Amino acid sequence: MARRRRRRSGGRRILGLLLLVASLVALGLAVHQGKPSWYARWWYPLEHDRAINRDARLNGLDPALVAAVVWRESDYDPQAVSPKGAVGLMQLLPSTARFIESQDDSPPGNARDIRDPEVNISYGSWYLRHLIDLHDGSVPAALAAYNAGPENLRKWRADATSKGTELRVPEDVPFAETREYVTDVLDAWPLYRQAYGERLGPAS
Repeated sequence: MARRRRRRSGGRRILGLLLLVASLVALGLAVHQGKPSWYARWWYPLEHDRAINRDARLNGLDPALVAAVVWRESDYDPQAVSPKGAVGLMQLLPSTARFIESQDDSPPGNARDIRDPEVNISYGSWYLRHLIDLHDGSVPAALAAYNAGPENLRKWRADATSKGTELRVPEDVPFAETREYVTDVLDAWPLYRQAYGERLGPAS
């Protein structure tokens, strides 16, 4: 009898643990799908919001969009460097910074200083606005170009046109990394607005 009781007791403990784990998993999924403000603030950090606000508005952008790009590019690490040499909060290549600096309406700052968070956000916001304008106001297309480069986006669109179709972004983008990048930023954008509306101010 003692052995049977121990077996039953052990089985109940295991069942209890399984039920607890299942409950925690279900709660986690519900929180992730609903994404309340406290969860969004935990998952999506925000720093340098003064510079983000300033430069987003100077370029006619929603600060929440710029905040989402910074998160996806560097997770707010100003020292981040990509394998391809992109640097800073908005992961700008030195060649991109020099292109921005050469434009008539380039933002203040020096391309050599793009590791500085203020300059990086200023240049990155200008470049994002430039890409949006270049692609007829399409934010998804601009994000794809920001990640993969304007040349790749032009090639993908030309390939789609040659087949009698129109490139849908991100669905038809051949680079998995770029599809995920665009989706991540578009998902994070409204969550930054939800979580940090007071700090980021109204959308432009």
